[in-house]
Amino acid sequence: MFDRLKAYLDSVHARDPAPRSRWEILFYPGVWALFFHRIAHWLFEAKLFFLARLVNHFSRFLTAIDIHPGAQIGRNFFIDHGFTVIGETAEIGDNVTIYQCVTLGGTNPANGKGGKRHPTICDNVIIGSGAQIIGPITVGERARIGANAVVTDEVPEGATMIGLKARSTLVSAEEWVREFIPYGTPCDDPCAETGKLGRDCVEKLESEIAMLKAEIAAIREAVSPPALSSRSGTDD
Repeated sequence: MFDRLKAYLDSVHARDPAPRSRWEILFYPGVWALFFHRIAHWLFEAKLFFLARLVNHFSRFLTAIDIHPGAQIGRNFFIDHGFTVIGETAEIGDNVTIYQCVTLGGTNPANGKGGKRHPTICDNVIIGSGAQIIGPITVGERARIGANAVVTDEVPEGATMIGLKARSTLVSAEEWVREFIPYGTPCDDPCAETGKLGRDCVEKLESEIAMLKAEIAAIREAVSPPALSSRSGTDD
């Protein structure tokens, strides 16, 4: 038991350089939220739903993290900071990292039944702060969800998702094979190509606007009546 706890704390330290010791990590709200969730989930599986929800509410009060007792969570799950919501039918694999203010939310199925309505997060996924992953979709293994992205479609394995609504962006192989990328998105690589295209589009539009203004000025000059001559002569 203690060996598993040490291994878990070491896995957290590998993803967060801030703590100086395992004792500091023990005070992390994400660690306590996971601890209480293990208890709540055991009670939920035993169909002791009221007790499971009671533990869930106490955990939410203490940690500001709301994990439904029915959610299934794998090994070495780490929530860095709080204000995260994880729904009932969410499934989370091993070595998943979630930053603050993330929602794994659900949608109502068209047939009105409960069913699977929350995301499935595969192994080694990183979800950046403020991201919203909605519906019974699957986020593939080693995928990266950028900060504030809104994801409502399936995410391929190894993809990096950015934007609102989130779109996939290419990441170099050197970045993809890295074990861990803080906040789920490299600072420059995924957005560099998109940013360059954006700048090119803006420059092209500005050039076209300048050309149109010049053409309008030329047309106005051509169709405008000649200016009246000043009263230099005498009237007839």
